[in-house]
Amino acid sequence: MTAVIEVILFSYLAGCILYNLILSIAGRMQRKKNTQHSPAATEASYAKMAILIPAYKEDSIILSTAQSYTRLNYPSDQYEVIVIADSLQPETLQQLRSSGVTVIPVSFDKSTKAKSLNAAFARLGDHYDLALICDADNMLAADFLLLVNQAFQAGEYAIQAQRVAKNLNTPFAVLDAANEIIANHLYRKGANALGLSSSVIGSGMAFHYPLIKNIMQEIDATGGFDKVLQLMVIQKGHAIYYLEDAHVFDEKVEHAETFEHQRRRWLSSQLVYLRHYWKKGWRELFRGNVDYFNLAVCQNLLLPRLLLVVAVTAVALLYIALHTYLVLPLAWWIALWTCNCISLLLPIPGRFFSRYLLTAMLGLPRAAFIMVMLLFRLKGANNRFIHTKHTKTEIDNPLLDVAGK
Repeated sequence: MTAVIEVILFSYLAGCILYNLILSIAGRMQRKKNTQHSPAATEASYAKMAILIPAYKEDSIILSTAQSYTRLNYPSDQYEVIVIADSLQPETLQQLRSSGVTVIPVSFDKSTKAKSLNAAFARLGDHYDLALICDADNMLAADFLLLVNQAFQAGEYAIQAQRVAKNLNTPFAVLDAANEIIANHLYRKGANALGLSSSVIGSGMAFHYPLIKNIMQEIDATGGFDKVLQLMVIQKGHAIYYLEDAHVFDEKVEHAETFEHQRRRWLSSQLVYLRHYWKKGWRELFRGNVDYFNLAVCQNLLLPRLLLVVAVTAVALLYIALHTYLVLPLAWWIALWTCNCISLLLPIPGRFFSRYLLTAMLGLPRAAFIMVMLLFRLKGANNRFIHTKHTKTEIDNPLLDVAGK
């Protein structure tokens, strides 16, 4: 019986680590695409964009965010900033309107991002080419819309930009930034390098307007709506392109409490959608839709990377102490632990090692403890909206090109 448990445990952890390692190597081998954008010759060369910003009780930050979008390097008559205002104060709404931003007030008994977006689509016209979905804390690089426009003109109808840390001011923020660097490299750049769709992140993503409006009408998820969205995009025959050069700055969590709330929501939605799409994912695989299977089954089946570190380290230490009583060779677990380290370190840019890696390691033990404890507190997390409060109105990241290798 012990041998069976060992084999099952090793097989699952090895599968997770091998999956990440393959994507990590693929992303490293693919050269970074330096997207060049040139002035468009005619007005028709500029896609008309709707920038949709769902904002739930974000009075402290939404003004600075919305105003930053009015300074983008793109024809001002070719994009519209639209704040979907859920539970914002009346004075905030007035200030937003005064700044030239379109405001769509909404109110729900149970607020979700999907409901806000659907309310906006119901009130907006159909004269847009692209819809860009951002969070209330997101800020965009000056050339962001130009790069998205170029990708769209080249035929990309579903685009995920690179989300970059807005702040690196606490060990948890640095750890969160490192986690996103790794995720961008593995599940977006690495996936595209292997001919698979990038996963989306919930913000900094652009879609052909008719496509996303149609898809959102079928989505009413409380948590993890982006997991449903990406599968529906693929099912409609569109691959998801990772636009690495287009940077959207995202506030990283600063404290353990915020980290716990955020990860609880993410982990719960992963388990919920694994159960929901398990059978359909396998059916799609047998029909040849590897892209769908990858996002519906493989990525939802993965143990989160922090828990993977905890699990393989704990088992390796256990084998060092008790290997004479166990069946599998200790060398197998040491090799597995090494491969896991390689898969996580390959995506990290060299400049991150000089200063920030040590800072990230300081927050790692507490973050790992939180993740383990969350496994016992997931019930109901995906059935209610868990709001993450944001406060950063400026970009404070010394490593602006954090994906540079």
